[in-house]
Amino acid sequence: MIDRSFFKKQVHAINLQETLIVLAIIGILLLLALPNLMPLISKAKSVEAQVQLKAIYNAQTTHRYMYSKFSSDISEIDFEPPKTVKENGTANYVYQIVSADNASFTARAEAITDFDGDGVFNVWEVDENGNPKQIVKD
Repeated sequence: MIDRSFFKKQVHAINLQETLIVLAIIGILLLLALPNLMPLISKAKSVEAQVQLKAIYNAQTTHRYMYSKFSSDISEIDFEPPKTVKENGTANYVYQIVSADNASFTARAEAITDFDGDGVFNVWEVDENGNPKQIVKD
């Protein structure tokens, strides 16, 4: 004869109330932590601008070696800016060359997204020295 008491063991499961309480606690913890994470989110998103400005710097340097001057036309240096979030892309910045002559240039990345919701949009610039600088901090 087989002992059937082995098959009748009940497994304790969590109910809907317990699940909702856990989700509420997680939500409260997220609300408390989110303001502290906003500067990190802004900093992480600004890496996009720095990388793309470095690419513009490299393209401008190559253009200068070939034509002995920097270009004021972004399409002339074979730089294709990534599609922005407004164009169903992933980029949070728009890129432009502000000024260019034989010896210097300035390129700018302006955020189109307000990362922390304070109404200030992040702006970065790079020049012929190749070091991106934050002009307006978000």
